[in-house]
Amino acid sequence: MLIRKPQPSPKRSSTPAAPEDLQKVAVRSQQAAKPESPAAVNRRLLRAYLYDQIDPLKAAAMSRDKLLAQIETQIRRICDEKRLQMSRNEEEQVAAELLDEMLGIGPIQPLLADDTVNDILVNGAGQVFVERFGKLELTQVTFLDEEHVFNTAQRIAATVGRRIDEATPMVDARLTDGSRVNIITFPLAIDGTTISIRKFMRRNLTLESLAMRQSMSMDMVEVLDRAMRAKQNIIVSGGTGAGKTTLLNALSQKIDNADRIITIEDAAELQLQQVHVVRLETRPMSAEGTGRIDQRDLVKNALRMRPDRIILGEVRGGESFDMLQAMNTGHDGSLCTVHANTPRDAVMRMENMVMMAGMQLPLEAIRRQIASAINLIVQIERQRDGMRRVVSITEVCGMENDVIQTQELFGFKVRSVDGNGKLIGDYVASGQRPYFYTTHAHLFGGL
Repeated sequence: MLIRKPQPSPKRSSTPAAPEDLQKVAVRSQQAAKPESPAAVNRRLLRAYLYDQIDPLKAAAMSRDKLLAQIETQIRRICDEKRLQMSRNEEEQVAAELLDEMLGIGPIQPLLADDTVNDILVNGAGQVFVERFGKLELTQVTFLDEEHVFNTAQRIAATVGRRIDEATPMVDARLTDGSRVNIITFPLAIDGTTISIRKFMRRNLTLESLAMRQSMSMDMVEVLDRAMRAKQNIIVSGGTGAGKTTLLNALSQKIDNADRIITIEDAAELQLQQVHVVRLETRPMSAEGTGRIDQRDLVKNALRMRPDRIILGEVRGGESFDMLQAMNTGHDGSLCTVHANTPRDAVMRMENMVMMAGMQLPLEAIRRQIASAINLIVQIERQRDGMRRVVSITEVCGMENDVIQTQELFGFKVRSVDGNGKLIGDYVASGQRPYFYTTHAHLFGGL
């Protein structure tokens, strides 16, 4: 049976609560102070009664189906004993929610299983937004109160050995399916614990499938395919949520199985299909303030691991200098992403990030490093109609008069907007021939 043996209730301490504890309780109870519907009251009571009686050790040993059957049985019994007015559908809904809390991540578990959802954004107990097809929409999903959200956040952080509390109110983590999670809580999040989930893409999109979705043209696919075969160093540039990691995954599918690939990420998201892949992940500072391993440390270590290609999930600091060094010293075909609005901005950001590494190099030397290391910049953008499109493929052509020279190979030109707000446009080739077509002509049959 699922029921635990009754335990004697512990004596309450007479020690008064500290002022900060009272403040914390007040903040977390803020949502509960709002008037609740009868269904929400029943849901809260059932949850309390069931958690008070359930034996977690026995529940952990049960299969999902058997545990669900036991929960439904206990809910019917509690409804009969406490005279709670609930329909059969409501009982089944509460049972499914409690099962998701025990085995998943609570009320938002069904959203994780929904393939049309890309992002899940929890703004405290009363608001859960999702992104579908590039547009944000408010769902009917809610938590019971702030304490419910915070407990869910703690369980998410605990699964990857991290903690979330007032001492460490921010954490980056990932779920068991690879989805990326950011959590921020009191006292930094004023209106309640906020959970942001970027879902793991279950399907492996190829460049060709992106072209079928009109995210790029087939001519662009051919250029990127040849660039990967020629082991060109590529930077994927774009804003938050533009699809940089998805495009990076699609590009990585063009890597030869004979290559040894090392990936470096803050939260492992890449889905490489090759045989020889080594995945590295950063480690945050411990509660004692020690043990932090950042991307720069991992890039330096990766250079000693005999990589053929290095894939850096996102460049955001001093690791850019080490990445450029790697690209310039025999690790051709490496990939990384960077936050920037245009290819020219991406180059400028790389310059700034190299300066962040603390290397006292003149600007000209930094630019020469960038011009020598980077071959292509692929700009992807989530546009106002929600579509994610590759809006530019730009080739880096070297230096001239202390300026990094680039040439755009392809661009997306908007012509009009239809009645549904969708952008109508064309992927336009500039007519410029990529420089690597000449230097690596032997790979393409002399074309």
